[in-house]
Amino acid sequence: MPRRQELVTRFTGSMRRPSSHICKTCRLSLHQQRLASTATASAAHAGPIEPPPSGAALPSNTPSASLRTTYKVKASILLSRPPLLTRDLTPFEKAYFLYQRRLNERLAMPFSRYFYYQKGTPGDVEWKRKIKERLTPARDIGVYNAYAKEGWNDEVPVGAKESEPETQVDALLRDAEVEVLTGEEGQEVKKHKVEKPMPRTTEADLVGDTKSLDRRLQRTLYLVVREGKEGKWWFPNDVLVGKESLHTAAERIIVQAGGMNMNTWVVGNIPLGHYIHNYGATSKTQDKSEELRGEKFFFMKGRIMAGQANLADNKLGLTDFQWLAKDEIQKTLAPRDWNGVKNVLSER
Repeated sequence: MPRRQELVTRFTGSMRRPSSHICKTCRLSLHQQRLASTATASAAHAGPIEPPPSGAALPSNTPSASLRTTYKVKASILLSRPPLLTRDLTPFEKAYFLYQRRLNERLAMPFSRYFYYQKGTPGDVEWKRKIKERLTPARDIGVYNAYAKEGWNDEVPVGAKESEPETQVDALLRDAEVEVLTGEEGQEVKKHKVEKPMPRTTEADLVGDTKSLDRRLQRTLYLVVREGKEGKWWFPNDVLVGKESLHTAAERIIVQAGGMNMNTWVVGNIPLGHYIHNYGATSKTQDKSEELRGEKFFFMKGRIMAGQANLADNKLGLTDFQWLAKDEIQKTLAPRDWNGVKNVLSER
Protein backbone atom coordinates (compact mmCIF):
# COMPACT_ATOMS: atom_id res chain seq x y z
CA MET A 1 0.00 0.00 0.00
CA PRO A 2 2.76 2.57 0.76
CA ARG A 3 4.40 1.60 -2.51
CA ARG A 4 1.21 2.50 -4.41
CA GLN A 5 0.90 5.91 -2.69
CA GLU A 6 4.49 6.68 -3.62
CA LEU A 7 3.78 5.96 -7.29
CA VAL A 8 0.64 8.17 -7.23
CA THR A 9 2.62 11.02 -5.61
CA ARG A 10 5.31 10.79 -8.25
CA PHE A 11 2.73 10.83 -11.08
CA THR A 12 0.80 13.82 -9.73
CA GLY A 13 4.03 15.71 -9.12
CA SER A 14 5.13 15.15 -12.69
CA MET A 15 1.79 16.58 -13.83
CA ARG A 16 2.30 19.73 -11.75
CA ARG A 17 5.70 20.64 -13.06
CA PRO A 18 6.41 20.48 -16.80
CA SER A 19 9.14 18.11 -17.82
CA SER A 20 11.60 18.77 -20.54
CA HIS A 21 10.82 15.33 -21.96
CA ILE A 22 7.15 16.23 -22.65
CA CYS A 23 6.27 18.03 -25.87
CA LYS A 24 4.68 21.45 -25.86
CA THR A 25 1.25 20.14 -26.96
CA CYS A 26 1.08 17.62 -24.11
CA ARG A 27 2.09 20.24 -21.54
CA LEU A 28 -0.65 22.56 -22.81
CA SER A 29 -3.21 19.74 -22.58
CA LEU A 30 -2.18 18.95 -18.99
CA HIS A 31 -2.42 22.61 -18.07
CA GLN A 32 -5.97 22.81 -19.44
CA GLN A 33 -6.96 19.70 -17.49
CA ARG A 34 -5.68 21.28 -14.26
CA LEU A 35 -7.68 24.44 -14.93
CA ALA A 36 -10.84 22.36 -15.54
CA SER A 37 -10.30 20.43 -12.32
CA THR A 38 -9.88 23.65 -10.35
CA ALA A 39 -13.08 25.10 -11.81
CA THR A 40 -15.03 21.93 -10.95
CA ALA A 41 -13.80 21.96 -7.36
CA SER A 42 -14.77 25.60 -6.95
CA ALA A 43 -18.26 24.93 -8.25
CA ALA A 44 -18.69 22.02 -5.83
CA HIS A 45 -17.84 24.15 -2.79
CA ALA A 46 -20.08 27.03 -3.91
CA GLY A 47 -23.63 27.33 -2.67
CA PRO A 48 -26.72 26.51 -4.73
CA ILE A 49 -27.67 28.92 -7.47
CA GLU A 50 -30.72 30.97 -6.54
CA PRO A 51 -33.38 31.32 -9.24
CA PRO A 52 -34.20 34.82 -10.41
CA PRO A 53 -37.33 36.56 -9.09
CA SER A 54 -40.55 35.64 -10.79
CA GLY A 55 -41.06 39.15 -12.14
CA ALA A 56 -37.54 39.61 -13.54
CA ALA A 57 -37.09 39.36 -17.29
CA LEU A 58 -34.66 36.77 -18.52
CA PRO A 59 -31.88 38.01 -20.81
CA SER A 60 -32.52 37.04 -24.38
CA ASN A 61 -29.78 35.51 -26.51
CA THR A 62 -31.66 36.33 -29.70
CA PRO A 63 -29.86 39.16 -31.65
CA SER A 64 -31.86 42.33 -32.05
CA ALA A 65 -33.28 42.94 -35.48
CA SER A 66 -31.12 45.60 -37.27
CA LEU A 67 -30.86 46.80 -40.83
CA ARG A 68 -27.86 45.74 -42.87
CA THR A 69 -25.62 48.69 -43.81
CA THR A 70 -24.74 49.15 -47.46
CA TYR A 71 -23.04 51.60 -49.84
CA LYS A 72 -23.81 52.89 -53.30
CA VAL A 73 -21.22 51.44 -55.68
CA LYS A 74 -20.26 54.00 -58.32
CA ALA A 75 -17.83 54.06 -61.23
CA SER A 76 -15.90 57.30 -61.70
CA ILE A 77 -13.86 58.13 -64.80
CA LEU A 78 -10.57 60.03 -64.50
CA LEU A 79 -10.56 61.33 -68.07
CA SER A 80 -7.21 62.98 -68.72
CA ARG A 81 -5.17 64.69 -71.40
CA PRO A 82 -1.49 63.68 -71.10
CA PRO A 83 1.34 66.24 -71.19
CA LEU A 84 2.16 67.50 -74.69
CA LEU A 85 5.55 69.06 -73.84
CA THR A 86 8.47 68.05 -71.70
CA ARG A 87 8.79 69.88 -68.42
CA ASP A 88 11.02 72.93 -67.96
CA LEU A 89 14.60 72.18 -67.00
CA THR A 90 15.86 72.98 -63.54
CA PRO A 91 18.77 75.48 -63.18
CA PHE A 92 21.13 72.60 -62.44
CA GLU A 93 20.08 70.70 -65.57
CA LYS A 94 20.53 73.80 -67.73
CA ALA A 95 24.05 74.43 -66.42
CA TYR A 96 24.95 70.74 -66.77
CA PHE A 97 23.84 70.47 -70.39
CA LEU A 98 25.78 73.62 -71.35
CA TYR A 99 28.84 72.27 -69.56
CA GLN A 100 28.59 69.01 -71.54
CA ARG A 101 28.32 70.91 -74.84
CA ARG A 102 31.40 73.01 -74.07
CA LEU A 103 33.30 69.96 -72.89
CA ASN A 104 32.49 68.27 -76.18
CA GLU A 105 33.96 71.26 -78.04
CA ARG A 106 37.20 70.88 -76.08
CA LEU A 107 37.48 67.14 -76.76
CA ALA A 108 36.42 67.17 -80.42
CA MET A 109 38.81 67.54 -83.33
CA PRO A 110 39.18 71.06 -84.76
CA PHE A 111 36.64 71.98 -87.42
CA SER A 112 38.06 71.51 -90.94
CA ARG A 113 36.76 74.62 -92.66
CA TYR A 114 38.14 73.98 -96.17
CA PHE A 115 36.63 70.49 -96.17
CA TYR A 116 33.16 72.08 -96.13
CA TYR A 117 33.74 75.53 -97.67
CA GLN A 118 35.87 76.32 -100.70
CA LYS A 119 38.13 79.26 -100.17
CA GLY A 120 36.70 82.55 -101.37
CA THR A 121 33.11 81.29 -101.72
CA PRO A 122 30.13 83.02 -100.03
CA GLY A 123 29.94 80.19 -97.53
CA ASP A 124 33.58 80.68 -96.58
CA VAL A 125 33.04 84.41 -96.12
CA GLU A 126 29.98 83.79 -93.95
CA TRP A 127 31.90 81.25 -91.87
CA LYS A 128 34.71 83.69 -91.17
CA ARG A 129 32.24 86.32 -90.02
CA LYS A 130 30.42 83.98 -87.64
CA ILE A 131 33.51 82.36 -86.15
CA LYS A 132 34.87 85.81 -85.41
CA GLU A 133 31.78 86.62 -83.33
CA ARG A 134 31.30 83.40 -81.35
CA LEU A 135 34.87 81.93 -81.43
CA THR A 136 33.51 78.38 -81.78
CA PRO A 137 31.81 76.26 -84.46
CA ALA A 138 28.92 75.54 -82.07
CA ARG A 139 26.10 78.03 -82.42
CA ASP A 140 24.32 77.73 -79.06
CA ILE A 141 27.00 77.66 -76.33
CA GLY A 142 27.83 81.36 -76.20
CA VAL A 143 31.19 83.02 -76.80
CA TYR A 144 33.73 80.31 -76.03
CA ASN A 145 37.03 79.23 -77.57
CA ALA A 146 37.85 75.63 -76.68
CA TYR A 147 41.46 75.93 -77.96
CA ALA A 148 42.45 79.16 -76.24
CA LYS A 149 44.37 79.45 -72.97
CA GLU A 150 41.08 79.86 -71.11
CA GLY A 151 39.50 76.83 -72.79
CA TRP A 152 39.43 74.93 -69.49
CA ASN A 153 37.11 77.55 -68.02
CA ASP A 154 33.96 76.10 -69.60
CA GLU A 155 31.58 76.71 -66.70
CA VAL A 156 29.24 79.68 -66.73
CA PRO A 157 28.85 81.93 -63.66
CA VAL A 158 25.66 82.01 -61.62
CA GLY A 159 22.94 84.04 -63.33
CA ALA A 160 24.48 83.78 -66.83
CA LYS A 161 21.99 83.61 -69.69
CA GLU A 162 24.00 81.24 -71.92
CA SER A 163 22.37 78.19 -70.30
CA GLU A 164 18.81 79.45 -70.77
CA PRO A 165 16.88 77.69 -73.59
CA GLU A 166 15.43 81.02 -74.76
CA THR A 167 18.94 82.47 -75.22
CA GLN A 168 20.06 79.41 -77.15
CA VAL A 169 17.00 79.55 -79.42
CA ASP A 170 17.63 83.23 -80.15
CA ALA A 171 21.27 82.47 -81.01
CA LEU A 172 20.23 79.75 -83.46
CA LEU A 173 17.67 82.05 -85.08
CA ARG A 174 20.18 84.90 -85.50
CA ASP A 175 22.65 82.48 -87.05
CA ALA A 176 20.04 81.25 -89.55
CA GLU A 177 18.59 84.64 -90.50
CA VAL A 178 21.77 86.30 -91.83
CA GLU A 179 23.49 85.22 -95.02
CA VAL A 180 26.30 87.05 -96.82
CA LEU A 181 26.27 87.13 -100.61
CA THR A 182 29.10 88.34 -102.84
CA GLY A 183 28.40 90.19 -106.06
CA GLU A 184 30.06 92.48 -108.56
CA GLU A 185 29.55 95.48 -106.31
CA GLY A 186 31.01 93.76 -103.23
CA GLN A 187 29.45 91.98 -100.34
CA GLU A 188 25.72 92.12 -99.81
CA VAL A 189 23.96 91.06 -96.59
CA LYS A 190 20.55 89.48 -97.02
CA LYS A 191 18.26 88.35 -94.20
CA HIS A 192 16.07 85.30 -94.60
CA LYS A 193 12.92 85.05 -92.55
CA VAL A 194 13.06 82.01 -90.24
CA GLU A 195 9.96 80.60 -88.62
CA LYS A 196 10.27 80.79 -84.85
CA PRO A 197 9.15 77.89 -82.66
CA MET A 198 5.84 78.19 -80.88
CA PRO A 199 5.95 79.40 -77.27
CA ARG A 200 5.45 76.95 -74.43
CA THR A 201 2.55 79.02 -73.08
CA THR A 202 -0.66 79.34 -75.07
CA GLU A 203 -3.39 81.96 -75.31
CA ALA A 204 -5.57 79.84 -73.02
CA ASP A 205 -2.85 80.11 -70.36
CA LEU A 206 -2.75 83.88 -70.69
CA VAL A 207 -6.52 84.38 -70.38
CA GLY A 208 -7.03 81.57 -67.82
CA ASP A 209 -9.48 79.52 -69.91
CA THR A 210 -9.94 76.36 -67.82
CA LYS A 211 -12.33 74.82 -70.35
CA SER A 212 -9.64 74.64 -73.04
CA LEU A 213 -7.42 71.62 -73.60
CA ASP A 214 -4.72 73.87 -75.09
CA ARG A 215 -3.32 74.95 -71.71
CA ARG A 216 -0.79 73.72 -69.16
CA LEU A 217 0.91 71.73 -71.93
CA GLN A 218 3.51 70.37 -69.51
CA ARG A 219 0.93 68.89 -67.12
CA THR A 220 -1.80 66.26 -67.15
CA LEU A 221 -5.30 67.76 -67.24
CA TYR A 222 -8.35 65.98 -65.75
CA LEU A 223 -12.01 66.53 -66.51
CA VAL A 224 -13.82 67.86 -63.43
CA VAL A 225 -17.58 68.52 -63.47
CA ARG A 226 -20.04 70.35 -61.21
CA GLU A 227 -23.03 68.40 -59.95
CA GLY A 228 -26.00 70.79 -60.00
CA LYS A 229 -25.95 74.58 -60.01
CA GLU A 230 -24.51 74.92 -56.52
CA GLY A 231 -23.17 71.40 -56.21
CA LYS A 232 -19.62 70.32 -55.55
CA TRP A 233 -16.90 69.71 -58.12
CA TRP A 234 -16.08 66.07 -58.68
CA PHE A 235 -15.18 63.61 -61.43
CA PRO A 236 -17.89 62.20 -63.74
CA ASN A 237 -19.52 59.23 -61.99
CA ASP A 238 -22.69 57.17 -61.82
CA VAL A 239 -24.13 54.11 -60.06
CA LEU A 240 -23.51 50.71 -61.64
CA VAL A 241 -26.58 49.43 -63.49
CA GLY A 242 -27.39 45.75 -63.03
CA LYS A 243 -24.39 43.52 -63.73
CA GLU A 244 -22.53 46.30 -65.49
CA SER A 245 -18.71 46.15 -65.22
CA LEU A 246 -16.59 49.12 -64.23
CA HIS A 247 -15.11 49.37 -67.73
CA THR A 248 -18.53 49.41 -69.42
CA ALA A 249 -19.86 51.87 -66.85
CA ALA A 250 -16.91 54.23 -67.47
CA GLU A 251 -17.59 54.24 -71.22
CA ARG A 252 -21.27 54.95 -70.59
CA ILE A 253 -20.49 57.78 -68.15
CA ILE A 254 -18.21 59.50 -70.69
CA VAL A 255 -20.99 59.58 -73.29
CA GLN A 256 -23.75 60.57 -70.85
CA ALA A 257 -21.64 63.29 -69.24
CA GLY A 258 -19.55 64.80 -72.06
CA GLY A 259 -21.47 63.85 -75.18
CA MET A 260 -20.36 62.10 -78.35
CA ASN A 261 -17.88 64.75 -79.52
CA MET A 262 -14.91 63.13 -77.78
CA ASN A 263 -12.51 60.46 -78.98
CA THR A 264 -11.69 58.65 -75.73
CA TRP A 265 -10.13 55.43 -74.53
CA VAL A 266 -10.82 53.69 -71.20
CA VAL A 267 -7.55 52.08 -70.13
CA GLY A 268 -7.92 48.58 -68.68
CA ASN A 269 -10.58 46.85 -66.60
CA ILE A 270 -9.01 47.35 -63.17
CA PRO A 271 -9.63 50.60 -61.26
CA LEU A 272 -6.74 52.84 -60.24
CA GLY A 273 -8.11 53.12 -56.73
CA HIS A 274 -11.27 53.67 -54.72
CA TYR A 275 -12.67 56.22 -52.30
CA ILE A 276 -15.33 55.74 -49.59
CA HIS A 277 -17.53 58.76 -48.93
CA ASN A 278 -19.58 58.38 -45.74
CA TYR A 279 -22.76 60.38 -45.29
CA GLY A 280 -23.21 62.62 -42.29
CA ALA A 281 -26.42 60.76 -41.38
CA THR A 282 -27.45 57.33 -42.60
CA SER A 283 -30.62 56.82 -44.64
CA LYS A 284 -32.65 53.85 -45.78
CA THR A 285 -32.87 52.44 -49.26
CA GLN A 286 -36.05 52.68 -51.30
CA ASP A 287 -37.33 49.28 -50.16
CA LYS A 288 -36.31 50.14 -46.54
CA SER A 289 -34.54 46.83 -46.20
CA GLU A 290 -31.02 48.26 -45.92
CA GLU A 291 -29.39 51.25 -44.30
CA LEU A 292 -27.48 53.44 -46.78
CA ARG A 293 -24.25 54.60 -45.19
CA GLY A 294 -22.41 56.29 -48.08
CA GLU A 295 -20.88 55.88 -51.53
CA LYS A 296 -17.92 53.91 -52.85
CA PHE A 297 -16.19 55.37 -55.91
CA PHE A 298 -13.98 53.19 -58.11
CA PHE A 299 -11.74 55.32 -60.34
CA MET A 300 -11.15 54.16 -63.92
CA LYS A 301 -8.40 55.65 -66.09
CA GLY A 302 -9.33 57.27 -69.39
CA ARG A 303 -7.59 59.26 -72.12
CA ILE A 304 -8.96 61.86 -74.50
CA MET A 305 -7.28 61.98 -77.91
CA ALA A 306 -9.48 64.56 -79.67
CA GLY A 307 -12.69 66.52 -79.26
CA GLN A 308 -14.15 68.47 -76.36
CA ALA A 309 -16.73 67.92 -73.62
CA ASN A 310 -20.26 69.19 -74.21
CA LEU A 311 -22.72 69.17 -71.30
CA ALA A 312 -25.71 70.40 -73.30
CA ASP A 313 -27.49 67.01 -73.39
CA ASN A 314 -25.88 65.29 -70.41
CA LYS A 315 -28.01 62.84 -68.42
CA LEU A 316 -26.22 63.13 -65.08
CA GLY A 317 -27.40 66.59 -64.02
CA LEU A 318 -24.06 68.31 -64.66
CA THR A 319 -23.93 72.07 -65.12
CA ASP A 320 -20.26 72.96 -65.70
CA PHE A 321 -16.87 71.42 -66.42
CA GLN A 322 -13.17 72.28 -66.28
CA TRP A 323 -9.87 70.74 -67.39
CA LEU A 324 -7.58 71.09 -64.38
CA ALA A 325 -4.12 69.95 -63.33
CA LYS A 326 -3.47 68.26 -59.99
CA ASP A 327 -2.52 71.44 -58.14
CA GLU A 328 -5.67 73.17 -59.44
CA ILE A 329 -7.86 70.21 -58.44
CA GLN A 330 -6.63 70.52 -54.87
CA LYS A 331 -7.98 74.07 -54.72
CA THR A 332 -11.31 73.07 -56.30
CA LEU A 333 -12.37 69.91 -54.45
CA ALA A 334 -13.53 69.67 -50.86
CA PRO A 335 -10.68 68.77 -48.46
CA ARG A 336 -12.15 65.35 -47.63
CA ASP A 337 -12.65 64.47 -51.29
CA TRP A 338 -9.14 65.68 -52.16
CA ASN A 339 -7.58 63.41 -49.52
CA GLY A 340 -9.38 60.45 -51.06
CA VAL A 341 -8.20 61.02 -54.62
CA LYS A 342 -4.84 62.84 -54.43
CA ASN A 343 -2.72 59.66 -54.55
CA VAL A 344 -4.43 58.50 -57.75
CA LEU A 345 -3.67 61.63 -59.79
CA SER A 346 -0.44 62.07 -61.75
CA GLU A 347 2.11 64.57 -60.49
CA ARG A 348 2.70 65.83 -64.04
